[in-house]
Amino acid sequence: MPHFSSALDATIHHCDEALRAIFGYRVPRTPCPAPSDDAGQTLTTAEKRHAAALMRVNHVGEVCAQALYNAQAASTKDPALKAHFKAAAIEEGDHLAWTRARVAQLGGRTSVLNPLWYAGAFGFGCLAGRFGDAISLGFVVETERQVEAHLEGHLHSLPSNDTTSRAIVEQMKNDEVAHAQQALDKGATPLPAPITTLMKSAAKVMTTVAYRL
Repeated sequence: MPHFSSALDATIHHCDEALRAIFGYRVPRTPCPAPSDDAGQTLTTAEKRHAAALMRVNHVGEVCAQALYNAQAASTKDPALKAHFKAAAIEEGDHLAWTRARVAQLGGRTSVLNPLWYAGAFGFGCLAGRFGDAISLGFVVETERQVEAHLEGHLHSLPSNDTTSRAIVEQMKNDEVAHAQQALDKGATPLPAPITTLMKSAAKVMTTVAYRL
C-alpha cells in the first residue's frame, strides 16, 4: 500500500508539472530582458505574424525543456543531480514565461500540440535516464547545443526592428550555453552519432510543425 501511494503521488506530481508547463501562466523569477523603450516598435502585419510563429516555436522548445528536465530528475537516483535537473527546469521556466507573453503580445497563440510535444519530450527524458546519469547529461548537452544553433537562426530571421523578441532570444541562447556547460562539468558523456542525428530530425519536425500549429 505505501508503494502504491508513493507511485500515485509521483504520478499526480508529474501531471501537475505537465499541466503547469502546457497551460499555466508563470511569473518569471527574472524580468524579461526586453528593452524598456520598445513601446514605439512598429512591425507590419506580416512581420508580427512571422515573429509570433518563431516565438511559438521557442515556446514549444521551453515546454519540451520542462518535460525533459522533469523526466531526468525523476529518473536519476543521485540526489545532487536530481536537484540540478529541478533547478534547471526552474531556470527554463523563465524562458517559458517570456516566450508565452511575447507570443500573446504579437497577437499569436501557443501551439495546439503542446500536450503532444510535452509527452514526447518526457518520454525522451525517461529513456535517456534509463541509460545512466552520464548519458542523461550527454542528452542535455546535445539538446542545448541544438537549441543554441536554432536560436541563432532565429536571430537572423526575426525582423530587425523587433527588439523585444530579439532580446528574449539572445538571453535564452546565452542561458542554453550555460546549461550545456553545466552538464559537461557534471560528467556528461557524448552521445553516439546516430542518436544526435535522430534528435536533429525530431527537432526539425517539431520546429516545422510548431511554426504553423
